[in-house]
Amino acid sequence: MRIATFNINGIKARLPRLVEWLEETQPDVACLQEIKTADEGFPADVLEKAGYGSIWHGQKGFNGVAILAKGQVPQETARGLVGELEDEHSRYLEADVNGVRIASIYLPNGNPVPGPKFDYKLRWMKRLRARAAEIWATEQPAVLAGDYNVIPFDRDVWSPPAMASDALMQPESRAAYRTLMGDGWTDALAMRHPAGGVWTFWDYQAGAWQRDMGFRIDHLLLSPAAADRLVDAQVDKPYRGREKASDHAPVWVELRDA
Repeated sequence: MRIATFNINGIKARLPRLVEWLEETQPDVACLQEIKTADEGFPADVLEKAGYGSIWHGQKGFNGVAILAKGQVPQETARGLVGELEDEHSRYLEADVNGVRIASIYLPNGNPVPGPKFDYKLRWMKRLRARAAEIWATEQPAVLAGDYNVIPFDRDVWSPPAMASDALMQPESRAAYRTLMGDGWTDALAMRHPAGGVWTFWDYQAGAWQRDMGFRIDHLLLSPAAADRLVDAQVDKPYRGREKASDHAPVWVELRDA
């Protein structure tokens, strides 16, 4: 079972690239972030023609997450995170597919630091940890997939000094990520590439893609039951280099059959 995460950076603008990737790589599940469309604008019909059922949690012009499943519609289990009634951001969607609990996550960026956006990021991470604990308690295989907007370690960025003041690398952001990992989740890509040097994001600015100036912020966290089934985890890096591509590359994990 191949489960992927892909910050598409606007599903309408990148729809040809998304369909192309789905047809060429055939993931069983694809978690999307930054779809940037209201619910009524989501191209479910196009994705269905490509062989994928979908659920989505949209927001006009900003944020938005979706889960696609090959040959079926994911069975939704949660939409949004509890804990802040005033939070209207579309950043979390959760479903069951083939016996695996899967979440599509778009964690807040948090810039500038310090400030209310960074405070919101840290509160959001606490709320995510609380939901992750509830999923953990079910003891089922689970994958928390998405754009976490956290660079976990210096080995996950092309130049630590260049990003030192960014919210993605602040000690508080990293500590919150480590706390989540300390609850027993496994970072699939880090398991396969413990030395680091693997990027999932390259900015559109300053020739970052051409110079391979990237960093790793798209993560797939596995529960113990899923980690026991881990076969591989990789980045579909070439898709970042295609015409009108997202600034993220798809990332995937492969789990063996139960």
